[in-house]
Amino acid sequence: MWRTGPRAVEFQQAEAISRQSNLVPNQSHAKPRMSRNFYILAATLGFFALISGAMTLVPSNFQPGLPANGSLWRTMALLLLLAALASALIGVLSNLFEQVDRRSEEARRAARNQRRGNRKP
Repeated sequence: MWRTGPRAVEFQQAEAISRQSNLVPNQSHAKPRMSRNFYILAATLGFFALISGAMTLVPSNFQPGLPANGSLWRTMALLLLLAALASALIGVLSNLFEQVDRRSEEARRAARNQRRGNRKP
């Protein structure tokens, strides 16, 4: 739609800036990272591991309908803790590889812009 009037120039400038900002990657509008999901999963599993560990300290008469065997709760806490640690490790490695990928992409763009800059008179 064509705009006319005194504000047309301002609108066109704002539209040009908007188009330019869409071409340049902006960290504030970056897509959510996969590592964040693994961190959330690790925190959730760790929380449930703490609850399972605390259940070993509760007397069996306070647990109607639940397993009263403390070793079962300890085993469950240990398995949940191991799963939380594995998820946290995957999150750290995922974040590391995402950072390497971002940096290599930035270096590739900078090298390409430098080559293009050398061609211009």
